[in-house]
Amino acid sequence: MELHNIQPAKGSTKSEKRIGRGQGSGKGGTSTRGHKGAKSRSGYSRKIGFQGGQMPLQRLVPKFGFKNVNRVEYKAINLSVLQKLADDKGLEAIDVDTLIAAGFISKNDKVKILGNGELSKKLNVKAHAFSKSAKEAIEKLEGTTEIL
Repeated sequence: MELHNIQPAKGSTKSEKRIGRGQGSGKGGTSTRGHKGAKSRSGYSRKIGFQGGQMPLQRLVPKFGFKNVNRVEYKAINLSVLQKLADDKGLEAIDVDTLIAAGFISKNDKVKILGNGELSKKLNVKAHAFSKSAKEAIEKLEGTTEIL
């Protein structure tokens, strides 16, 4: 086999449909567009979402809600996660860098500490936000909460 005699597999290629080349070709006359109507005319392009005069779906469905451009997304970290982290690594203070190193968050995430779970150890926690129950649980054990 040489480069000059390579051929595609039998039946894998089809010749192009040549339309508008006379009646003898079988694709003359209307050139596969049918008779009359907008689709048979030159320059026709269907509008996106057009449903033949029926009310389009994007106009039929009611609009609702809005996107708040000032919304701040937080990664939620529960007290149970902090307790487990403190036990495993023997930590007294937990901050954003500790959570990044442990793989709970990525470096661009903002952190909110939530109050799900139990704390049995005094911890000094630094985060971007705290829920009321989490703040109470940390401070009940003489721990500190610091907002970054």
